[in-house]
Amino acid sequence: MKRRRFVTQATAGVVTGATVSACAQSANQRPAGGALPTVRWRMATSWPPSLDILFGGTRTLAEAVKTMTGGRFLITPYAAGELVPGLQVLDAVQAGTIECGHTAAYYYIGKNPALAFATTIPFGLTAPQQNAWLYNGGGIDLIRKVYADFGVTYFPAGNTGAQMGGWFKREVRSLQDLAGLKMRIPGLGGQVMAKLGVNVQVLPGSELFLALDRGAVDAAEWVGPHDDETLGLNRAAKFYYYPGWWEPGPTLDLLINQKAWETLPAEYQTALEVAATALNLRIGARYNAQDQAALARLTKGGTRLIAYSPDILKAAERITQELLAESSAQDSTFRQIYDTWGTFRRQVYAWNRVNEFSLMSFLYR
Repeated sequence: MKRRRFVTQATAGVVTGATVSACAQSANQRPAGGALPTVRWRMATSWPPSLDILFGGTRTLAEAVKTMTGGRFLITPYAAGELVPGLQVLDAVQAGTIECGHTAAYYYIGKNPALAFATTIPFGLTAPQQNAWLYNGGGIDLIRKVYADFGVTYFPAGNTGAQMGGWFKREVRSLQDLAGLKMRIPGLGGQVMAKLGVNVQVLPGSELFLALDRGAVDAAEWVGPHDDETLGLNRAAKFYYYPGWWEPGPTLDLLINQKAWETLPAEYQTALEVAATALNLRIGARYNAQDQAALARLTKGGTRLIAYSPDILKAAERITQELLAESSAQDSTFRQIYDTWGTFRRQVYAWNRVNEFSLMSFLYR
């Protein structure tokens, strides 16, 4: 985008009371005088307002769009539960009751299992690898085809980086200790845990502390030290496990109702895409910078940091491969994405084994 030209266009003329609904204007339509319209959207999110990186990130996106459009494209983010429950953002965007939302696709794998690839696959791609697949490996186009069935378009809009493995009220030393455990964990990782004998539940972030503190669940995973400390999970459970093998590089989604998207002026579409891409980078950077300090505070405060046992990791990896194969056999869309994703993963693993893993192995020795 040529910003100078864009700003000139955005500020040419004066809009006098020309507030335009995005659902009523064509992409090329202009109010009298040739100025771009004022558009107001609402954004539902899956995040509690206390989470400064996730919910705060949606405000950053909205402010960027406002700035790039000369104050004419205004998006107001709402925390989970204010407009719709945190796990129903896709439904609301699909219905058109809101124009856009910020969420994680793996909350909705019950609607289409292929949406797991939009977020993360257990033992899959790290954040840089996931971004490489999305932006340069055809991933975005493949995910958009899935979302098109819901009347929704999509942009990657955040990645938390490799997550932690959850909080447990008691130690989990082996596979046997997982049997009957009640755990909050979504996505394909939740399906793997279910195969390992866990009673899986999916809860929004706003409900995690109370569920864990009151014993409604025995374990819960969210993101990592910064968010987990903010939610107070360390006050509800003592044992903090790693690695988060089910979420090596989870991407967050900006979902937009397709009809609303098509009515936006091209300049506003560009502004929204640019802001989403910037947020995708910014969220990961903030987590990487703040998680380290939060983890130090947690361990100093009595949290016990424990690695998953090899038998749990090996069993989880085996079951993951079985579930991927099963879903590929049952669903042609899943198989198409899995084949493309799998080829990319083999190639990027081979490269990163040479350029990054060799160096990190030396540095972390």
